[in-house]
Amino acid sequence: MKYTTLLFLFTFTVSFGQRSDFKQISFKKADSIANTYKGESLKNLPLLTQNLTCNLDTDVEKFRAIYTWVCTNIENDYSSYLKTKKNRKKIKKDRGAFLQWNSSFTPKVFKKLLNHKKTACTGYAYLIRELASLADLECKIINGFGRTVNLNLDKNSLPNHSWNVVKLNGKWYFCDATWSAGKVLLEEGKPKFKADYFDGYFLGEPSIFIKNHYPLDLDWTLMSNAPSYAQFINGPIVYKEAYTNDVIPISPGVMHIESQKNKTVRFELLQTKPFTNEEIALVIINGSGSKTSTPETILIKNKCILTHTFNKTGHYDVHIKVDELIIATYTVKTHK
Repeated sequence: MKYTTLLFLFTFTVSFGQRSDFKQISFKKADSIANTYKGESLKNLPLLTQNLTCNLDTDVEKFRAIYTWVCTNIENDYSSYLKTKKNRKKIKKDRGAFLQWNSSFTPKVFKKLLNHKKTACTGYAYLIRELASLADLECKIINGFGRTVNLNLDKNSLPNHSWNVVKLNGKWYFCDATWSAGKVLLEEGKPKFKADYFDGYFLGEPSIFIKNHYPLDLDWTLMSNAPSYAQFINGPIVYKEAYTNDVIPISPGVMHIESQKNKTVRFELLQTKPFTNEEIALVIINGSGSKTSTPETILIKNKCILTHTFNKTGHYDVHIKVDELIIATYTVKTHK
């Protein structure tokens, strides 16, 4: 259903960077410079950094040029990621062997990155940090867990992802060049990278970022009340489209919901900027097919509450769609 614009103030109890801090800055020049140097070699990183940043005035524009260049010039080497994952799994219980293997493997990753512009998340994060540092920007690599519909995690999972934080104007901001660069598709049963730049992970909103990024060091959630790891892995699947609309699913806190037949299930969303005249829908799928439902919608300050009554017993996949984009997935099991 359509709903009207809702104005509200949205604050957190801790101060952190948000992309809206730079809403007055256009990134067109930075992106244009990144495109001008498309295909440049990685053999001379100081020269590449100089070319990307010397004609830009602000730190955020300099970082933008670096970030855009990395995301649009480096290929996600997903096949190597799968091999790495397999090797790590074999030795995960032997910490000494794991550290030794990781130490010998890391130089190979960077060599392949420099020579072939192909890498996994560690290489993306490393390159972002190196170029940012050369531009006198403080930038760190954050290691932890990435969760998507294709990356299932449990309590015994090893850390599987790396991303960055960068300090701009005294505040830390998130970014994930790996997930911004494109997507991995299966072609004839083999993973193939498709370049498809996504802007949502550039200076990502922390309260959305935590839905699919969980750092080993909880200080790097940039939140005063970070969820536990159990809450993270049991929460709903949140897609990148949530970043496009700045929508945060907040309730239910778990992906798998149990309910009684004819009982109303309630979904709560938080949006970090004013609502616009967008369409919200629930896509409900069970064994007999799928349907799109227009939920009952209640607006309370910065919350949007969606309700739906399941009239039959069974198992359902429930996708929350905002402005024709699916932003989150739950499952609902109903019984008598």
